Amino acid sequence: MVTEEETSSPQRGKEGGAWNMVHEMVQKFRPRVSTRGAWGLRRGLGTVVAIICVVILVLFAYIIAVGSENGGGLWREAAMVRFRATGMVTKACDLFEGSWVYDNLSYPLYKERMCRFMSDQSACQKFGRENLKYQNWRWKPRDCDLPRGERVGIKSVAQEMEEHFLDLKPFRPGEKRGMVVGGITSRFNATQLLERLRGKRLAFVGDSLNRNQWISMICLLDSVIPDQMKSMEANGSLTTFKAKEYDASIEFFWAPLLVESNSDDPVHHRIPDRIIRAQSIERHGRHWMGADILVFNSYLWWRREKMKVLWGAFDDKDGIYKEIEILRSYEMALKTWAEWLEFHVDHLGTKLFFMSLSPTHFWGDEWGIDSSQNCYNETEPNTGEGHMGRGSDRKMMHVVESAIRDLRERGVNVQMLNITHLSEYRKDGHPSTYRKQWDPLTTEELANPSSYADCIHWCLPGVPDVWNEILYSYILFK
Repeated sequence: MVTEEETSSPQRGKEGGAWNMVHEMVQKFRPRVSTRGAWGLRRGLGTVVAIICVVILVLFAYIIAVGSENGGGLWREAAMVRFRATGMVTKACDLFEGSWVYDNLSYPLYKERMCRFMSDQSACQKFGRENLKYQNWRWKPRDCDLPRGERVGIKSVAQEMEEHFLDLKPFRPGEKRGMVVGGITSRFNATQLLERLRGKRLAFVGDSLNRNQWISMICLLDSVIPDQMKSMEANGSLTTFKAKEYDASIEFFWAPLLVESNSDDPVHHRIPDRIIRAQSIERHGRHWMGADILVFNSYLWWRREKMKVLWGAFDDKDGIYKEIEILRSYEMALKTWAEWLEFHVDHLGTKLFFMSLSPTHFWGDEWGIDSSQNCYNETEPNTGEGHMGRGSDRKMMHVVESAIRDLRERGVNVQMLNITHLSEYRKDGHPSTYRKQWDPLTTEELANPSSYADCIHWCLPGVPDVWNEILYSYILFK
């Protein structure tokens, strides 16, 4: 519950301005009601109802306007972290707005060589990277720290404003109301997360960037699990890490386009002529069925002008193929994904997340060097605020927003985690040339290392660990 003091605080910014406007409207109305008789009272009550309706509409329009101004809707929706501070005062914090702070005391959260499940795609130190500062950056939200202990609950801006206005849940001193009073531990608490995952399945579904995040999560948990109490098993597109003592599974399912496609082989998927079956997802979905927490992503593999869509089976000679503009084909695929969620998951018991796009750093002119350069040899984060690289397509994320908004109207809550903005700063965090090369390098590539630099994926330990710290906050505290 937002207190009176907070609504007028400069930290509240535009939210405070909206509440001041509402307060003024209510104050102007009050004197008129008290001077009327019975008929006037009835008219007054009717007017009260009308004003309340108008105020709700104004607030709704205001929230939409602020969202659009900051980049649009759910993508920029703040995660309001609520925790009790000194003097029984609550604070609100947007986890996704902030800066990177160099912290070689607390970070990295694990050692690359100590994670036995590390991927050669992300093991930058193993493949020769000597400057390891990329491991020591901590994400610091503007008005708080990332929650790592037992003290928080999370609400959206819209929920906070709605509850404050309607006064449905007034805050009382000493009341916990979704918050656990206590200290905040200094680091990611792997044991606490495993306890929450006891007897459950956490499944990541998507492309290699979601696999990047999945590997990060396993490395974060790995150190507190004895060797004999953990295992890894691959079965086609599904790979499962098990923490046996907790009867917990952390899974990854390869589905780069979410719906069925000709790129679904987890190993051999480099197919230039990509084809999707935009209305087919069941062959994938049966592997996610029953998962308690689902984390989706799908963006990178859609970065082209058009996608070939198939109506029919891949082995059907009578199948109909049509090339469709990318936003429309993406919309079609997400509609199929959304319908699957609506009819196949427990709306109350399953936590659903969608990761916003992970940015690339292929064009040096975005941070002040020659445009022919990229993330190769970058060792420091970008310091410019509000940067949005041209590899990050807002329109694609607006399609995701629309799909999530429609799901909410149907009773299915999917939380988008906006990792785009915080990751845009980290031009230093990619593998660049320090990863396993699956194909032999040519003479031309060896002469020009930036030509084969990987500026898409992320070194570990690194940026995806922060994505998981945010996910951890939602799993434990929302």
